[in-house]
Amino acid sequence: MSQTKPVTVRPVRMDDEPVWRALWTAYLAFYETTVPDAVYRSTFARLLGDDPRDFNGLLAETADGTAVGLTHYLFHRHAWRIEEVCYLQDLYATPESRGTGVGRALIEAVYDRADAAGAPTVYWLTQDFNATARQLYDRIGSVTPFIKYQRS
Repeated sequence: MSQTKPVTVRPVRMDDEPVWRALWTAYLAFYETTVPDAVYRSTFARLLGDDPRDFNGLLAETADGTAVGLTHYLFHRHAWRIEEVCYLQDLYATPESRGTGVGRALIEAVYDRADAAGAPTVYWLTQDFNATARQLYDRIGSVTPFIKYQRS
């Protein structure tokens, strides 16, 4: 297992578009998918927007400023709670940074933002065969018995 290395986690900024795009492209490739350029533009604009219902984005950087990971998350209402909940939609660490604490730092940064917003729940999904990520998720979260369905 790799050694934990310090990273800084910070919000996505306007000048991050090229590095954010490269990281998100790699994330999408991991899941064997692509999106049109219009989706890139729309998603990045939402990350920088001021609508509290839109996505937020964080980047993880090494001490020399190299971006090594990203996450996207949003807050939304939940019928079973008065407080909003937080959905962590995307989480990506570059292959060379995996096992160094990048994923944990990004998740914990989302936890911190959820706490600050009064959202007691942070949840996310992953594919059942994503064994590497699930090793982290099993340490930092609790697996639930829910199975996802979606419209065909």
